[in-house]
Amino acid sequence: MSESLAPTTTTAARGGMADPAERQRLMSGVDEEPGSAKPDAILKVDNIVRQFGGITAVDVGHLEVQRGLITALIGPNGAGKTTFFNLITGFDRPTTAGKGAHWSFDGATLDRTSASRVAKSGMVRTFQLTKALSRMTVMDNMMLGAQNQEGEKLAKSLFRPFWGNQEKQVEEKAVSLLERFKLLEKRTDYAGSLSGGQRKLLEMARALMSDPKMIMLDEPMAGVNPALTQSLLGHIQSLRDEGTTVLFVEHDMHVVRHISDWVVVMAEGRIVAEGPADTVMSNQAVIDAYLGAHHDTDLGSDEVLSEESLTQIEQEVAAEQAHREEEHRS
Repeated sequence: MSESLAPTTTTAARGGMADPAERQRLMSGVDEEPGSAKPDAILKVDNIVRQFGGITAVDVGHLEVQRGLITALIGPNGAGKTTFFNLITGFDRPTTAGKGAHWSFDGATLDRTSASRVAKSGMVRTFQLTKALSRMTVMDNMMLGAQNQEGEKLAKSLFRPFWGNQEKQVEEKAVSLLERFKLLEKRTDYAGSLSGGQRKLLEMARALMSDPKMIMLDEPMAGVNPALTQSLLGHIQSLRDEGTTVLFVEHDMHVVRHISDWVVVMAEGRIVAEGPADTVMSNQAVIDAYLGAHHDTDLGSDEVLSEESLTQIEQEVAAEQAHREEEHRS
């Protein structure tokens, strides 16, 4: 690691990187190429492949995610983003034949690690379709997010003195997070009664109950009305500023440009580009991935984003989201 890329003592001490100039300095020497090395990578992935029949959904040779930043993972529908999330969080397994996958988080190997152990390691995720337990209250959903609760152990559950104080602390933390996410007045409501945007907020708040080192958000803005979008953006930025690494999948290019410190682009299962948002949007490989090869268009243009590329992407996303919701209901 070169001296110019090393995190400052101040940054390491507080964990976050609230200063935009500091974040820019940190990444200024990173190559803007697929699989580029990062100065302080919290997640490293090598040779992760997932095939479904004859189709290769994910084929990532190497990827590193920088600690303490917001990294956006973008790409057209079918690029393999959610499958990639599923693989590295233990919800799916790589195809065994072939290269032999390996990935690590904060120095710990996660190959063939269960989803629950991945979460305990400090890497927590949310989903495209929220996983709130509809028939439980908002508060109960939050309480379930806390780890290592003594009351969950059979031998100790019969004796309140062993877990009463801890439960009180967990409840206080849940109240604090619900207040932060503007859901405190909903604490006694069933999670199923919340709006789509409120369920997104609840899922993010519940993920924070475990104090994760990195939170992975799968399309956090999908289905969220404009009134809550800005709130979600603010929460994501606050997470980074408080020291939590954020990796998120998103289709809204305006969101990506607004909050991301680094952008990784997937197409047909592979990483095709990396770099700052403005640079990535004008990358020919990215333009080809979204709009087809030989399309002479700059995705970094606000005019193009609003009139052409965003319209196409949003229509595809809306159709896909409607299809998935229909499958979920059935």
